[in-house]
Amino acid sequence: MDTYRKSRGYAPKGFFECEGRGLEWLGEAMPQGGPRVVQVIGWGDDHLDIEKVHSAMPTVKAAHDFGAALARMHDAGAPHFGSAPAGYDGTCYFGPLQDPVPMATGEWDDPVSYYAEGRLRPMVELGIRRGELDESDLALTEQVIDAMPDLLGRAASDKPARVHGDLWSGNVMWTADRGYSEAVLIDPAAHGGHREEDLAMLGLFGMTYLRDILDGYQSVHPLKAGWQERMTLWRLYPIAGHCVFFGGGYVGEYRSMCRSLLG
Repeated sequence: MDTYRKSRGYAPKGFFECEGRGLEWLGEAMPQGGPRVVQVIGWGDDHLDIEKVHSAMPTVKAAHDFGAALARMHDAGAPHFGSAPAGYDGTCYFGPLQDPVPMATGEWDDPVSYYAEGRLRPMVELGIRRGELDESDLALTEQVIDAMPDLLGRAASDKPARVHGDLWSGNVMWTADRGYSEAVLIDPAAHGGHREEDLAMLGLFGMTYLRDILDGYQSVHPLKAGWQERMTLWRLYPIAGHCVFFGGGYVGEYRSMCRSLLG
């Protein structure tokens, strides 16, 4: 097997172990029809060794199959909202290799508390400390949090899903290594979360055959009514993260998204 080494000197403590265990945890769903997850070979303080995957073009069938498999992975579940990958008890991370930030773990029993306390508030507060966001952004975020029970509707009763956590298009590789086109998941921020988080991330920066992926997903696990309108809500966390990492136009985008949710 060809090996690819992902490395960074002076990486935060546990960064590569968390990613490696996250890949293994997501991969536990493969025997039940979950998506292919890149195989982990090993890790150290400054590196993660995984199988090398050769890129290929996606197909409509591969996209539909990936959507169905993603639903099965989510259905594999997690103990709680905010659960870390199985076997890992250190700090989890979100963000680019050169600037990952801690991602809260915990044992929240409902998605509103989890998303408010474990995701939105910590990221916006970090943005304030870094000088990219300000107190008015936190106030705006609190208004969204107050509205979340109504915004989520019936989806507030969903059970914790086994989510990738950073499922933008760049973390879905397409390969034909096994003689047919298929998706392979890489670079997760895996945790127990809400299934709509991953679906919102897929469409955030553009995704090939997204409609076919969503059709495949719903063929296995139909989404609660209003899921399209909730995509903006779930995208607040990654966009707040982009405010922290990059600033610039993402700040205005975050504010506009919050206002759109508030009507």
